[in-house]
Amino acid sequence: MAKQPMLKFVQVDRDMPEKRTADVRKEDFDEIYAEFAAAKAEEQSSRCSQCGVPYCQSHCPLHNNIPDWLRLTATGRLEEAYVTSQATNTFPEICGRICPQDRLCEGNCVIEQSGHGTVTIGAVEKYITDTAWEKGWVKPTAPLAERSESVGIIGAGPGGLAAADMLRKAGVQVTVYDRYDRAGGLLTYGIPGFKLEKDVVMRRNKLLEDGGVTFVMNCNIGEDISFDDIRAKHDAVVIATGVYKSRDLAMPGSGATGIVKALDFLTVSNKASNFGDTIAEFEDGTLNAAGKKVVVIGGGDTAMDCVRTSIRQGASSVKCLYRRDKANMPGSQREVQNAEEEGVIFEWLSAPKGFADKDGTVSGVMVQRMRLGQPDASGRQAPEVIEGADYVEDADLVIQALGFEPEDLPTLWGQPELPVTRWGTVKAEFQSGETEMDGVYAVGDIVRGASLVVWAIKDGRDCANAILERFNATSAVAAE
Repeated sequence: MAKQPMLKFVQVDRDMPEKRTADVRKEDFDEIYAEFAAAKAEEQSSRCSQCGVPYCQSHCPLHNNIPDWLRLTATGRLEEAYVTSQATNTFPEICGRICPQDRLCEGNCVIEQSGHGTVTIGAVEKYITDTAWEKGWVKPTAPLAERSESVGIIGAGPGGLAAADMLRKAGVQVTVYDRYDRAGGLLTYGIPGFKLEKDVVMRRNKLLEDGGVTFVMNCNIGEDISFDDIRAKHDAVVIATGVYKSRDLAMPGSGATGIVKALDFLTVSNKASNFGDTIAEFEDGTLNAAGKKVVVIGGGDTAMDCVRTSIRQGASSVKCLYRRDKANMPGSQREVQNAEEEGVIFEWLSAPKGFADKDGTVSGVMVQRMRLGQPDASGRQAPEVIEGADYVEDADLVIQALGFEPEDLPTLWGQPELPVTRWGTVKAEFQSGETEMDGVYAVGDIVRGASLVVWAIKDGRDCANAILERFNATSAVAAE
């Protein structure tokens, strides 16, 4: 009788790839987790209980066939595991690194609910596709037949690139326009290398280019080319710009030098530390934490990226202010743990009320202590000020990581008829991404607001399918 390859969660404990020690990893921008060895990946995959109703799959935005590729990995059929993984996910090795698995697939693992520790889904997903790259199984797109239709995609982030990949596989001619010098959006310039090494993103960009996707970089819509010109050049247009407008604190002293935006800080760090670019703001110290007392304001994943980047740049101290407690912060608890290990100090239940400065340069953050009161409209306990408990936190560099909002695209692009919501996001149909403008679609954060990479990938893939249905329907009518 054949040996049962799965259901080993009772005999085998959960195990993650080895994590480099904090003292070692905070000296560089390399990823902090080692790679699974083949035997360990098979062992951990074998813990899957092969549920009849796989909650891991249903709680994944892409509905990845997780039990299937875990079983294939456990039985040594790794190339089949890769084929199964990439069938539903354009960038599995990226999602394996940066998805909040603790809130999605792993957080809903059935064996976790029974007290045995979740399957290490993210680490196995990363291992499968990294191995596929090493073995040469990942190939550029080669459509069975080329199509005459053309699609212009504005934004080279995960949503736009996912749409580009799906459309090219169907033979559509695809051009991606982006304001930056490298494709990838926040994957390239927003997420630090210690979470996502940049060669992982660059090889995906090259794969798309080798598969026939045309990239037009350093291109600002409304300046270098008009939105109307893009519409005239293509049969359909996909808006995938993301949301890049940072929320600011309008309070006393907020105009002082040394108070910077999170995305500016992270972009410059990625360019200097991961690509070796020479950036004036980094060289002159404006966007460089080296030797400084750094205070980061915010409690999301972007704030965690900023505090951990500051540590690696050689800050003398790094503190994070968040107005709620640890249990109520929106960022990943795993990232908080990593930050604490690396020396970040968290000041919970603390909110800024202004900034102190010396000759126009920030010298501190005026902080008010908070407590949690009654739940607000979202159901979370609302922070309340504790009177008389204010203090000043010394700071040479203050980084605002308060979230992002959409830019005013109708004004920037001279398109007053572009439909937007009251939040400024583009108004588009759920799933298809179709807007009220003929042939214009929108995907990702510019529709959802700031969200997860995995949701942008889903939106891009769904939109590509909707565009293909439109093209096929048009072709069928023309053929009649």
